[in-house]
Amino acid sequence: MAPPVEQISPSPLRRILTNEDGGIETPPRAPSPVYNFGTLAVHAGAHPDPSTGAVIAPLSLSTTFAQTAVGKPVGQYEYSRSSNPNRDNFEEAVAALEHARYALAFSSGSATTATILQSLASGSHVISVSDVYGGTHRYFTKVALAHGVKVTFSPSIELDIESMIRPETKLIWIESPSNPTLSLVDIRNVATVAHQHGILVVVDNTFLSPYVQNPLDHGADIVVHSVTKYINGHSDVVMGAAAFNSEELKERLTFLQNAIGAVPSAFDCWLAHRGLKTLHLRAREASKNATAVAKALEASPNVIAVNYPGLDKSPYRHIALKQHRDGMGGGMLSFRVKGGHAAAEIFCQRTKIFVLAESLGGVESLCEVPSAMTHSGIPKDQREAIGVFDDLVRLSCGVEDSADLVKDVLQAIEKSVVASKVTNGVKDTNGTSQA
Repeated sequence: MAPPVEQISPSPLRRILTNEDGGIETPPRAPSPVYNFGTLAVHAGAHPDPSTGAVIAPLSLSTTFAQTAVGKPVGQYEYSRSSNPNRDNFEEAVAALEHARYALAFSSGSATTATILQSLASGSHVISVSDVYGGTHRYFTKVALAHGVKVTFSPSIELDIESMIRPETKLIWIESPSNPTLSLVDIRNVATVAHQHGILVVVDNTFLSPYVQNPLDHGADIVVHSVTKYINGHSDVVMGAAAFNSEELKERLTFLQNAIGAVPSAFDCWLAHRGLKTLHLRAREASKNATAVAKALEASPNVIAVNYPGLDKSPYRHIALKQHRDGMGGGMLSFRVKGGHAAAEIFCQRTKIFVLAESLGGVESLCEVPSAMTHSGIPKDQREAIGVFDDLVRLSCGVEDSADLVKDVLQAIEKSVVASKVTNGVKDTNGTSQA
């Protein structure tokens, strides 16, 4: 009799993936792409319908599929939680763009995180960068801990990794760039140390997308995405995905995908696949726009600091040049505005193009204040230790005209600083000092 799900241990997987010295054996990589990124984005996973010749795959909404006899389905599908034609097409496309042999889709980015952490046995230890998405931090500290997986956070993982590894360490979690301070990690450096100890490396690539960065090419074992963001790119789907090369990981994570059941709908897969086809166009434009906005903010006397790896003065510029396509900075940036939290909040209310909203990676530009929104669940002392101050504003640059975006942030900055002085009692409406 098979053991119940909660007793399944990842230790057999760990033995398969490690060599006699305890180090990770790199699984076979996906074949080198025959075509360039844009061609793959349009055509990967896109199979004309064999019965009608439809160039765009039809939407397969059926939850169940007919069988010719007991246990003998007509085709390869039985039940849509286990697999679905639209999900298969989307997973094939994601795998191609991430230079992976396999990919799995989930109902959200958080579900992707949860499934990977669920693959670890109770008593396992995970090392994570400190500056992570608030939802990831919440899962690590409130949910993973409840089922016996302990996560230790590091603000400088490249320096700390050797000293933080324990016998029970099974996974290292990286966000590069991190959310929301845009810190970068040299993935190859971390993976080299981790693999010597038989530890898997996961990289959250949401902030850049497969167009700008491919973590598996730099030694990562699993790359994860909130598909909601750049891959879908139109702010109308909530989904997640993981891509990898290991057959053993495929077996394990596919089992959990089906057993836990956190799978996306066929319609969401169809929409996300449609969005993915223009990823290269959107990511390129978003990065160009973010670079223009970051340079304008860097030159503003009302800005304390700008976090953007596309700037020459960024302390992470050398990593961006090594890991990112053409050294691109991506479409995300953050900055600290003079005037404290009040100025940050007013800035987000005074923009005319940037919409005050959470999330990122859509065609429209968004702004938010992480300390009060996406990262509000993290205690203030922990937030500030990683650079998430109350005056920090996060921007997601869309695909509008860059000149309009630059003009918008500069006018909002000016108004926010003036208004924050009034709010803080520095001046009355006549400009008389009230302090």
